[in-house]
Amino acid sequence: MKIAVVGYPNVGKSSLVNRLTQSREAVVHERAGVTRDRKELDTEWNGRQLTLIDTGGVDLEDRDDLAVLVQDQARAALADADVALLVVDARGGLRPGDHEIADILRRGSLPVVVAANKIDSVRDLALAAEFHGLGFGDPIAVSAAQGLGTGDLLDRLTALALDADLGETDPDAVDPVRLAVIGRPNVGKSSLVNRFLGANRVIVSPRAGTTRDAIDLPFAYRDRELILIDTAGLRRQAKVGESVEYYTALRSQRAAERADVALVVCDATEGVTSQDLRIGDLAMKSGCATALVLNKWDVATDVDLEYERGRVQQKLRLRPRVLTASALTGRHIERLLAESLALADRTRGRIPTPQLNRFLTELVAARQPPAKQGHRLKLIFMTQTEEGPPRFSIQVNSRDRVTRDYAYYLENRLRERYRLEGIPLVIDFVERNQRRPGPAREERSRRAGSRPARSHEAAGDEPVSDTDVAVA
Repeated sequence: MKIAVVGYPNVGKSSLVNRLTQSREAVVHERAGVTRDRKELDTEWNGRQLTLIDTGGVDLEDRDDLAVLVQDQARAALADADVALLVVDARGGLRPGDHEIADILRRGSLPVVVAANKIDSVRDLALAAEFHGLGFGDPIAVSAAQGLGTGDLLDRLTALALDADLGETDPDAVDPVRLAVIGRPNVGKSSLVNRFLGANRVIVSPRAGTTRDAIDLPFAYRDRELILIDTAGLRRQAKVGESVEYYTALRSQRAAERADVALVVCDATEGVTSQDLRIGDLAMKSGCATALVLNKWDVATDVDLEYERGRVQQKLRLRPRVLTASALTGRHIERLLAESLALADRTRGRIPTPQLNRFLTELVAARQPPAKQGHRLKLIFMTQTEEGPPRFSIQVNSRDRVTRDYAYYLENRLRERYRLEGIPLVIDFVERNQRRPGPAREERSRRAGSRPARSHEAAGDEPVSDTDVAVA
């Protein structure tokens, strides 16, 4: 597998290549711009063969003829590579040039690993957290000079190498969408699963509690691979009468935890019950996108759909959609599958930073941020830092001025604009000129009694009881 090592000038790319390959093949000098042509060097880690492509520093603002040629060489390396290794200078901090290179990498199809270089001691580890803002997941703290973190970096690269090797047999393969069908006993979950599959794949019985395990069923819809997970019915913990119900309850809850999307099936003749809301809350707290399905709609004659939707909007903060269907007649079955795929795609998707900042400008214009003691909250910059589920970072002038009411307002408008209903998301409010804390730094802050950056996490709804649910 080939790995293109790219980055801004003088961040230590060649030094890192030498460290990873245990050689001195790449020319290293303190002066920026020494490396111009791309150079390939081989190495081995845990039995995996890797080829590192060393490239010159990329400064898109430099329009010198030689600099443009260096940029072309870096682009050629990316075109020939399977993975991009973006090297940044942790001591220098996040700079505009890093963002520009990151924007180029986002437009490509390569997986990207961020190496925060020049972290020469354990005390400097927290410096890597700032580079979460590039949106490529957890940056790896490394020191080309001391060798710190290079083993972790090679572990990440070899894991990607294994994925690349597995993907060579089918270059168009995409991870299947894991779709869990959960709900109370006897609401028609298994009947709905059979409708999805077009066959009587799972047992259906009028007696509640027929399904005892979470069953994984692969199938395809619109050229997309899905894994359908039929689960046992969930009910209140107090009503669990035997040990088998306890263990099947655990399996059903774990099915939600490993799913990308959960369809919470409700009995339309009863409307959305309190237990349905608890199960929906459980699914969203498990981290998967969620929608509620009113099954048996063909026989629900006295149900006010708008009332049920309004109740769900009021009770569940993640605002999941409420859909109707009938497993008996096949009504809206395809719509459920299409909506499940759309939810999975939006959960895994990334919203471009320029769009988010235009959204932020419109948001402030529509409702002015709150003020405390004569000083007003300012929302400066917004970007998405993670996906699956999405996480956003908003730079503010003061975290203390962020009110719960305004954070909820921002979250709700974000859901409406980008159709994130039912998708768990996190909004981090990061104070200007303060580094975003990583897990290690947050732990030290807690031990020292100081407060880390405030996060606004949409993972559930307070009015919904935390009563345990189990299987029937």
